[in-house]
Amino acid sequence: MIEAVGLGKHFGALKAVHELSFTVGDGEIFGLLGPNGAGKTTSVRMLAGLVGPSEGTATINGLRLGVDSQRIRATSGILTEAPGLHEKLTARQNLAYYGRLYGLRGGDLRRAVDRYLGIVGLSEHGDRKVAGFSKGMRQKVAVARAMLHEPEAIYLDEPTTGLDPSAAKQVRDFVGSLRDAGRSIVVCTHNLDEAERLCDRVGIMRGTLVLVDTPAKLRRRGGAARVRVEL
Repeated sequence: MIEAVGLGKHFGALKAVHELSFTVGDGEIFGLLGPNGAGKTTSVRMLAGLVGPSEGTATINGLRLGVDSQRIRATSGILTEAPGLHEKLTARQNLAYYGRLYGLRGGDLRRAVDRYLGIVGLSEHGDRKVAGFSKGMRQKVAVARAMLHEPEAIYLDEPTTGLDPSAAKQVRDFVGSLRDAGRSIVVCTHNLDEAERLCDRVGIMRGTLVLVDTPAKLRRRGGAARVRVEL
């Protein structure tokens, strides 16, 4: 579904991402694991067609990045680190607004908005203005927004940031259901524990991928932690 080959993005002399190559199959969750500044967000923004690459190529569901970027944007869902919601609108109005941008209309739009408000647990708060929402509630609206148009390729940048343990588990379970439905998902995170809970494979990233493996094997490579106590 997703294939990146030698993908890179330069901002002047700064190489934010370079020689990035990996694949994500149908029904697979691939994690990009690394600290802030490792290039995770830039990578998913390129794959979603939001910014053009400086080098390399990528195909998403048979569509080639660059020549087909408009179609890639229409069939991809992305959760960015900063949700960027309209605070003077209600949660329902926010989702309806973005749903129309994705081409949803009439009954299809209403059903999609109602469905995803329910999935993220905000049905009772759908008619409240986002300005009064907590960070966790805003994150839930952003997750729903990314899924409204039933995208085949999904990019989630720190999807459980700001969520309490119950809400975080709810989001993880939902992401797992998307994988079971055959979607291809890329998750950005700086937390190995979160990657282990969510991902089938994980790539450790520092401008490029330095290691790719399953979460369990990555833990074993790290060796056992030791603490020395002197009294």
